[in-house]
Amino acid sequence: MPDTQRTQIVHCPACGANNRVPLTKLEQGLAAVCGRCKEPLPFATPVVVTDATFQTEVEQSNLPVLVDMWAEWCGPCRIIAPVLDQIATEMAGRIRIAKLNVDENPRTAARFNIQSIPALVIFQGGKEVDRMIGAQPKPEIMRRLQGVMAGT
Repeated sequence: MPDTQRTQIVHCPACGANNRVPLTKLEQGLAAVCGRCKEPLPFATPVVVTDATFQTEVEQSNLPVLVDMWAEWCGPCRIIAPVLDQIATEMAGRIRIAKLNVDENPRTAARFNIQSIPALVIFQGGKEVDRMIGAQPKPEIMRRLQGVMAGT
């Protein structure tokens, strides 16, 4: 598909509308807003996923998705959160960052055999392609993401 036609469907959390967003717009750092309610769309920030939304938000995504499996009580999870926020902003339109609270979403955590957190699981084409356990430094996370995007 030509670059001018690459899009991502983004669900608006404010009104529920699905929006077709050109990835070239996001790669240029431009903000995306909902076509119906004009609220900002959650692209440059991590998206919260649940047992109910995991398939749609992660497994059906056209972009690679890094899922942060975390819990409120986890110190290392809180330490890595700002790093993931930075990566979400820097790589908007090329990769998505999602957050899944394992205490509130035990079905998905069990499905992927999450036994230690934080667990950073990278999905591409709906399948797990890489996994990192524990709080990782930003350069290591970026290296792994770039490896996935390069197809290695």
